[in-house]
Amino acid sequence: MDRRRGRPAKELAALGFVLAGLTGASALAALGDAPIRGMLWVAKDADPARALGSVPTECLRIPTDPALAAKIEVGRAAFRTPVLLGGQAARAGINCETCHRDGRSNPDFLFPGVSGASGTADVTNSLFSTHRGNGIDDPKPIPDLSGPKGKLKVSQVPAEKKLEPFIHGLVTEEFDGPEPTPATLEGLAAYVRALDPAACPAKARRPLDVTLLMSDARRALKAAQVRAVAGDSATAVVMVASARSRLGLIDERFADPALAKPRAHLRAADRRLDEAQEALRQHLPEAQAKLTAWLAGSPRLEQELKARQKASLFNPAHLAQAAKRRLPG
Repeated sequence: MDRRRGRPAKELAALGFVLAGLTGASALAALGDAPIRGMLWVAKDADPARALGSVPTECLRIPTDPALAAKIEVGRAAFRTPVLLGGQAARAGINCETCHRDGRSNPDFLFPGVSGASGTADVTNSLFSTHRGNGIDDPKPIPDLSGPKGKLKVSQVPAEKKLEPFIHGLVTEEFDGPEPTPATLEGLAAYVRALDPAACPAKARRPLDVTLLMSDARRALKAAQVRAVAGDSATAVVMVASARSRLGLIDERFADPALAKPRAHLRAADRRLDEAQEALRQHLPEAQAKLTAWLAGSPRLEQELKARQKASLFNPAHLAQAAKRRLPG
């Protein structure tokens, strides 16, 4: 018998965070005494420098075909936004990458009430899904999506068309997420197929820092521009949401009062993306100009943030101190 059955609301309340609007730096969680949301699903004995201060290097093979490469960028951005999953997962700030760090696995993942041992998740838990909740506590190891294709659960052979319905079920049933746009679903499948163990860089991990997150934001916004040009504003909105969620990950590490100025500039940048999102929703012609202007100004913002990065929770020493103060038991 699953002792957690009937407790999802209480469990979420105990975690103490809700994303207002589910996007970006202006929609941050109220984390209580946990300065970084990710601390709430990291094992207590995990090394914070590894679990919170670095990520696996991405094993992504970008094809020479521009059309396929554009689809992969859409999927890559969708993979990194809580908006895709919706429901309780989005309110918790969880996206596909939470379990599959840069398309890999996550041996440090330990979500209260959902994991067993570190690196496992119960995908039929009623906390996230009204469709697949089975009342049984059965967490499974999180698979490495960049591992050998033959070891994965679902065939990724494009002609077999098994991956797209599988991903659709994950989004809409496993997480009760909203119906993904056709371009989003196609992009997610293209991204997962492009994860290739032969494409893994020599270095297994890299720092999680301002440079990485700003790069992710820019790639998502460029994908938004492509979808907007194609007349697909709905997918473009999801791409902007992905960019804003990356800004949110920077924002939470710049909470020290001494960093108020760069954080204010970061939040101003997020508000401009909020305006771009709204223009996309309303199909206004100025949406593209807003995205272009944001991208043009992003190097200056990144430079300012990088200049103060050592004073933030991107600094491994500060991160270790914060982890000592607040990690779930």
